[in-house]
Amino acid sequence: MKKHEFYIVDVFGEKKYAGNPLAVVRDAGDLSTEDMLEIAREMNYSETSFILHDKPLNGGYPVRIFTPAGEVPFAGHPTLGTAAVIIRELAPGNPNSIALSLKAGLIQVRREEHLFIMEQNTPEFGPIYPPEDLVSVLGVTSDAIMEEYPVQWVSTGLPTIIVPFRRRDVLSRVRLDRDAYDAFIQRTGKVLILAFCPEPVHSSNHLHVRVLAPCFGVEEDPATGSGAGCLASYLVRHRFLESSSIENVRVEQGYAVHRPSLLFISAKDSGGQIRVWVGGNVIPVAKGELI
Repeated sequence: MKKHEFYIVDVFGEKKYAGNPLAVVRDAGDLSTEDMLEIAREMNYSETSFILHDKPLNGGYPVRIFTPAGEVPFAGHPTLGTAAVIIRELAPGNPNSIALSLKAGLIQVRREEHLFIMEQNTPEFGPIYPPEDLVSVLGVTSDAIMEEYPVQWVSTGLPTIIVPFRRRDVLSRVRLDRDAYDAFIQRTGKVLILAFCPEPVHSSNHLHVRVLAPCFGVEEDPATGSGAGCLASYLVRHRFLESSSIENVRVEQGYAVHRPSLLFISAKDSGGQIRVWVGGNVIPVAKGELI
């Protein structure tokens, strides 16, 4: 295997060593799927991305994304982090926007001042689950989950179950029951579980979030751009914030795993057609070489 340059960035962090870390390997077209999986396991982050070529092909830079458990078609923080590396390090002319060609399709990413923002795919809304199905999975009592809003499957590229909680103190006590979780995943297929509440740690933020993803090899994710896009879609579909349009809603995540993160979400529901954007900081941390 030839040498490959890689970068480490913290995505959705407000400073170094916060947010969700990401390894980005460039010029990786010669690597096999097994090579990429082994590198992802060696890096041991929630995801590692691989830029297959240093130039765009068919409208976008070709990129593959791996968790330690395998390849995923789309994930939010690798999309933003990889785009930031390309814009800063690879793309000629230091452009303000590029496209990534992922398994889930072309994703546009733009830079606005210090933020990188992606427009995600049109959301799909799937089954609504009885709250009781999640009570045993999350180790909470039945009154922890809001009855006014549904527990629902949503996807902008990576399927996510959205679970609305009443209070942060209860959300902070969530602990997966692995037997109940495994049985639930057998029914739903591989999904993220995103639990949120309208009671943030910091008053400048709007929502507090936790994302659990053991079936993807990640017990709890510090910052989840794909899940945030699903959450934004859910908020406008169900008018959770009493509006069909939201802009720069501040979502905090990662506090339970000591990686405080901040994501900015926007969405617009126009007659049932929803567009969704997710943004955040991407902070360079390290640069090295795989040998």
